[in-house]
Amino acid sequence: MEAWTHRVADAARVRRLEETLGVSPVVAALLARLSDDDAEAERHLRPQLAHVSDPFEAAGLREAAERLLRAVDAREPVAILGDYDVDGVTSTAALVHALRRLGLEARAYVPRRLDEGYGLSMGAIDRVLGEGRPALFVALDCGTNSIGEVARLRAAGVDVIIVDHHVAKDGHAADCILVNPRVRDPEGAPWRALCTAGLTFKLLHALLKVLRLREDARGTAFAVRDYLDLAALGTIADLVPLRHENRILAAHGLRALSEARRPGLRALIEVSGLTPGQTLSSTDVSYRLGPRINASGRLADAAIPLRLLLAEDGADCAEGAAQLDALNRERQEIDRRVTEEATRQLGAMAEAPALVAHGDWHPGVVGIAAGKLCRSLSRPVIVLGREGDLAKGSGRGVPGVDLVAALQACHDLLGSYGGHPMAVGVSLPSANLAAFRLRFAEAVAGQLARGQPAASAAIEIAHWVDPVALTPRVLDELEMLQPFGEGNPEPVFGFRGFRFDRPVQRFGDGESNFRHTLSLPDGRRLGFVAWRLAHRAPEPGQAFDLAVRVGWNRWQGRRTAQAEILDLRPSGRS
Repeated sequence: MEAWTHRVADAARVRRLEETLGVSPVVAALLARLSDDDAEAERHLRPQLAHVSDPFEAAGLREAAERLLRAVDAREPVAILGDYDVDGVTSTAALVHALRRLGLEARAYVPRRLDEGYGLSMGAIDRVLGEGRPALFVALDCGTNSIGEVARLRAAGVDVIIVDHHVAKDGHAADCILVNPRVRDPEGAPWRALCTAGLTFKLLHALLKVLRLREDARGTAFAVRDYLDLAALGTIADLVPLRHENRILAAHGLRALSEARRPGLRALIEVSGLTPGQTLSSTDVSYRLGPRINASGRLADAAIPLRLLLAEDGADCAEGAAQLDALNRERQEIDRRVTEEATRQLGAMAEAPALVAHGDWHPGVVGIAAGKLCRSLSRPVIVLGREGDLAKGSGRGVPGVDLVAALQACHDLLGSYGGHPMAVGVSLPSANLAAFRLRFAEAVAGQLARGQPAASAAIEIAHWVDPVALTPRVLDELEMLQPFGEGNPEPVFGFRGFRFDRPVQRFGDGESNFRHTLSLPDGRRLGFVAWRLAHRAPEPGQAFDLAVRVGWNRWQGRRTAQAEILDLRPSGRS
């Protein structure tokens, strides 16, 4: 049983938002808690592509667009390397595809993780240069911290563009065109939290804008909205906050993704158990589409999903999608074992403010285990596998803790590290592991001691509501707040004094789950489902407070109102 918290929204502001935005009191209360700015609340409710900022405002974007167009005009050889995760692969696919529309066939690369590591490495550069020196090298979702690698490319006479969103550690790559809002743009810039897929979307916008300013007919070679699907896929999968420009790209991009106009995406959607044309959610990206792309880069070769996303003919896509599905099943089995073993290992250290697990595990899948453990333990977790004399893996964080800053405090113990505040990759000599565990925990504890909010397993009740108030109109309005994710969590509602009118129906393995259907006074029906809570199901007539997520449950063309019970307790204890 978890703690429940609730912050009451200002009643006068709720009424004002209800009137000015034309929404129900329930949704007005949610918006009032989300932001103190009425205009921002409206933009959040109704995200518009017109609100995406001018790409020329972001440092380096215009310069990058102009250099790419010089390469197009001169038919220069161009090499593009994107990192092997969803963000890197979608960014690479978008830029390669757009350059093809402009008449340039760029060479596309993704790191061979087991041989070259991740990101812009010397090994990856060896491979690129071995196939012929390009005039221009573009690094996507990597490169900010690759100071030596960029210097090597420049010494070989290669121009370099970096489009990245990772935090700079000790300086950053120089003598190149750097697009990285975390390095070059002010704190309040609305594009500062974009991942690389979002920045690449803006780069394509900048390409078209430069052409149109020149009155060049190629300014209509493609429409930037054609790349919203890839921008949304990368944005949602990369765990960046779904606020401001990220929210706009994710909301509009999910609609484009649902249409599945790219043959490769259509095949990926189908093999993931979804139907092209159905409404997709952020959960579908996070738990179905994204993991299949990531599994390839972690276990095999991320060139497989890149080829899939770039395919023009649907006949070429079924085999690639099947490969990704098979790799994902293999990844799931490895992940299950790693998570179980890491859970046992961390049991003895559960009181530490941050945890590090290490075992004989595949370094490519430990990030998924880190994410699961981070959520279950509500604290930062790093999971490391063995690779020779090195411990290599990934970490996942919680709001209020900057993982990159914590790793910077341990830099003398590490071989390499990078990422962003909520997700990092790290490598270190195995001999330094014991010291790293202590130093990393101390660094996180130091952040918390300086006033950053501690991670909490508490359930935050966004709004207390009577189930009768959850009308079809309210459920439709709640869908306007999607996509939910990092920075825009799905709201949890509280029902006070709820009484089940008859015994609940238990189901599943060991009958560990339960469901119920409530008939409301106006004739509507509200379904309930609770996962792994059957042992706490109340008897009929008992008054309980419920913490629930509510929304439409769609099945076979029909929709019904459903509440998912996250927690419950006898009334009066909330």
